[in-house]
Amino acid sequence: MLFNSLPFVILIFATFILYYIPVLYKFQVPVLIIASLVFYAYNQPILVLLLLLSVSINIISSYLVVYGKIRYRKHAAIAGVVLNLAILIFFKYSALIYTTITDGSDSFGQFIVSIPLPIGISFFTFQGISLIVDVYSRKYVLGEDIVPVSFVKHAERILFFKGFFPQLISGPIVKAHDFLPQIGVKKIADIAWEPIFKKLVVGYFFKMVVADNLSNFTFWMTNPSFFIGSSSIKLITLLFGFSCQIFADFAGYSLIAIGLARLFGYTFPDNFNFPYISTSFKDFWKRWNISLSSFLMEYLYIPLGGNKRGKLRMYINLMIVMILGGLWHGAAWSYAVWGLMHGLALVVERMLSGKTHRPQGIWIITLKRCLVFSFVTLAWLLFQLPKFEYVLVYLNSLLHNTTLVIDPDIVHIALYSSPVFLYHLLYVNRTNTIFQTIKKYDFVVYAILIFCIVLNSGPVSPFIYFQF
Repeated sequence: MLFNSLPFVILIFATFILYYIPVLYKFQVPVLIIASLVFYAYNQPILVLLLLLSVSINIISSYLVVYGKIRYRKHAAIAGVVLNLAILIFFKYSALIYTTITDGSDSFGQFIVSIPLPIGISFFTFQGISLIVDVYSRKYVLGEDIVPVSFVKHAERILFFKGFFPQLISGPIVKAHDFLPQIGVKKIADIAWEPIFKKLVVGYFFKMVVADNLSNFTFWMTNPSFFIGSSSIKLITLLFGFSCQIFADFAGYSLIAIGLARLFGYTFPDNFNFPYISTSFKDFWKRWNISLSSFLMEYLYIPLGGNKRGKLRMYINLMIVMILGGLWHGAAWSYAVWGLMHGLALVVERMLSGKTHRPQGIWIITLKRCLVFSFVTLAWLLFQLPKFEYVLVYLNSLLHNTTLVIDPDIVHIALYSSPVFLYHLLYVNRTNTIFQTIKKYDFVVYAILIFCIVLNSGPVSPFIYFQF
């Protein structure tokens, strides 16, 4: 079920009414659980069984970690993490592993390749792992309101934590120690309507107007025969358009998810902080998909030793984290190469960075932003073209098709990409007088965004990160 579909609007409307009826306050969590299961089961009901299996593993293992016999608590935690990863590997990576070892032409290989990828599995698996690790490491004070003695109540809370529909499909990845303490009775009087409205409008604008319209053009990039007859300038424009599309699509989803969660009284962490103004690769990963970056930092990079065991170990840890982070996005070696590219960029940046920080002028800062954005955009090529041979055809065409051709598609791509650049530009100049003036009349801006959503939305398409 898509956020921009009529069935979803109906689901939200019905859920909101039931959720805030005073006599039903004690059933608020069950109401959201039912709504979440309906949301997840809408297109493929059978996948609910997998979600419930994943939830059951985390319910049992986390409960045993807290209330089981002390000598078995570590075993319960290890078993829970291993089972979470086993499910993820089976459904997402078994085909990649098997076809890498063999040619995959036998009957078992065909079976492995035919296994469907359950939507959102990467996200709710990571949340399950965070639950078990948080409970085992005591990242919050244990008590009746966090991990209740009642197994039934605990099961209800964990099903809600893992299945809450705004973040179920594409995040943000919500950590257990951030979410579980929020569970409680919510009242309609506590809703902060203005920030919710703004996040939803910007989120839907990014998705429906920017990303969906750009998809009309960038889909050509999946056809290698298209590259041969396209000019270099068009190929570059398409790639930069895809860079804007993937930001608008994923940032749009995150804003919608955060707004919907707040509508029901729950706070999710921000997932994007104007990443395309980054002046370094380290800065980029503090701004892009923040929930994934912080998860990998907290649950992988630091346990590996972080930067506490010397520079060489730090560089190795960075490479491991980024390569695994790349594979998290997709079951193809191109995603691992994407992670490798970012890992190398981070390592080289750390090697070249000095201990002194001299003040830098606007031109140096702008140059750094352009370099980081260009590198990030080039790397997105591996997302749009998971097959290496397609990437080679693209790069070869880019280098040789240098004839200048006036193409109206270039104008359209630039037009639909412009809101992404304007969005970042306004943030950079947020202290300027012009920005402050615009802010006074932001109601006009939001009216324009709504007008565009109604009259200039692109074709309805799934969110890009659904495939991850």
